[in-house]
Amino acid sequence: MTTDHGFDRKMLEALVCPQTQARLEYDAARQELVSHAAHLAYPIRDGIPVMLIDEARDLD
Repeated sequence: MTTDHGFDRKMLEALVCPQTQARLEYDAARQELVSHAAHLAYPIRDGIPVMLIDEARDLD
């Protein structure tokens, strides 16, 4: 399923946190993929997840 922002939720089945290899949670309101294990949120830009630790927002 593709959202109005172009992100395909089926990608969540294949994507994991690059730091911890943990599952990610999609935050539609903020257009982020959240890794609770790493306390990071990876941005989604133009429907494409940016899975770089340097680009992630710290949740703390």
